[in-house]
Amino acid sequence: MNATHLLHQLVLASTQRAPDAPALTHGADTLSFTQVEARVTQCARGLISLGLSRAERVAIYLDKRIETVVATFGISAAGGVFVPVNPILKPEQVGYIMQDCNVRVLVTSPERFAALKDTLATCHDLRHVVLTSAPAAMPTLPGATVTLWSEVMAAPPAAGHRVIDTDMAAILYTSGSTGRPKGVVLSHRNMVAGAKSVAQYLENRPGDTLLAALPLSFDAGFSQLTTAFHAGARVVLLNYLMPRDVLKALDKEKVTGLTAVPPLWIQLSQLQWPETITEHLRYIANTGGRMPLDTLGKLRAALPRTKPFLMYGLTEAFRATYLPPEEVDRRPDSIGKAIPNAEVLVLREDGTECTANEPGELVQRGALVGMGYWNDPEKTAERYKPLPPGVGGREVGLVIPELAVFSGDNVRRDEEGFLYFIGRRDEMMKTSGYRVSPTEVEEILYATQMVGECAAFGIPHDTLGQAIVVIVSPPPGRTMDLVALQAECRTRMPAYMVPARIEVRDGPLPRNPNGKIDRKTLASEL
Repeated sequence: MNATHLLHQLVLASTQRAPDAPALTHGADTLSFTQVEARVTQCARGLISLGLSRAERVAIYLDKRIETVVATFGISAAGGVFVPVNPILKPEQVGYIMQDCNVRVLVTSPERFAALKDTLATCHDLRHVVLTSAPAAMPTLPGATVTLWSEVMAAPPAAGHRVIDTDMAAILYTSGSTGRPKGVVLSHRNMVAGAKSVAQYLENRPGDTLLAALPLSFDAGFSQLTTAFHAGARVVLLNYLMPRDVLKALDKEKVTGLTAVPPLWIQLSQLQWPETITEHLRYIANTGGRMPLDTLGKLRAALPRTKPFLMYGLTEAFRATYLPPEEVDRRPDSIGKAIPNAEVLVLREDGTECTANEPGELVQRGALVGMGYWNDPEKTAERYKPLPPGVGGREVGLVIPELAVFSGDNVRRDEEGFLYFIGRRDEMMKTSGYRVSPTEVEEILYATQMVGECAAFGIPHDTLGQAIVVIVSPPPGRTMDLVALQAECRTRMPAYMVPARIEVRDGPLPRNPNGKIDRKTLASEL
């Protein structure tokens, strides 16, 4: 039996156990584990033939499809680092990610390449573009080769670079509390340990079918692949337009497990579920924010035989907690306890542990703690800190420091050990399951040159979690054209980032003692 220390070995291990079992479905196509493994191996050979060095970054800018999955695990098998880029991001945002982590190879479609071409000219580390299909005319890109997926998959045998489980496997980009998105670096150990942990408490097993409805650029979305492949289960890839498409896929594919974010659960709870779904849908899981109690109640009424799992996690440490289904009636507002093979602590500012029901910062330690933010020592030092001696399982006599993730979220732990989310310490906005930086929204608004000053913040919203509101002042000597500004937002921003509301005020906007625009004061005035 092949040991699963590295990400791509999850596929190999299931191939050895059940070579003909279904592993991956997209549309009418279903591949067995043997077929997936063969394609992953061939993809790795192709990347090596392009000259990919150990730990070089390979970006994948595609919707959910067979090539997306094969490329991801093929990059791992080659010894590279995969960078999944959310397919709804705009060219400027894609370009920033590629420049930030020095992407060497890009895997994308001809249509997406055409939209990116001007941006790619600024990505000076890019050497190869792999297109999933042949365009009418083969494009060119100065400083890089443009290759077809079919050519990569026809490369001669070649061994991948040797890596170990503490080496980088992926960089997942998530918005920070200030500025541009941050690249969270995850090791093979992080991802394999996460797959085993989640599969354990969700009781994933051979014969399961998981629906991948979330973007694979999200840790929770990508987890559908890793947990399924670890368990020998099948994953169905879905790019849905309407919530009803999710219900149709659940019914058609006889899905046994679905993980989603609150905005989607809210939409699904308002639909009429086919009565037969509860016969095979063994569990539903929520992540990316608190599920409203009304929504949970509707889902449980529609799915009386389906277990609900309420989860909390950070990209910086994969998953952190889950609430067992048998506890949902007793404490539906709890985020549960630590997942298997992780320890979650509640600490005061001085690093000591809080008593029962005392608010403190959620801190996570263990094999799932990531490797920091790519090329950003300052932000890494803010979030990844040495665990104080004598806290949790950290004994005073241990000399080498252990880094833990300090979440920035305030929680409390009750007398029975169950955790409850209180609030975020920073100004991060959580909308439609996405973490959005106010500064990132503001930077895009400033780039339009249509505003004098602006401030973005989130306000509570029944379906989005938070709605993005922006206060703007007109440029000096000019008037505001809100219709044109909103149109620019839709052009420059992914849909989840577009402000739900823009208000105009005469400048200057209020400042805090540090001279920065005071978002909190503006939010309190609404």
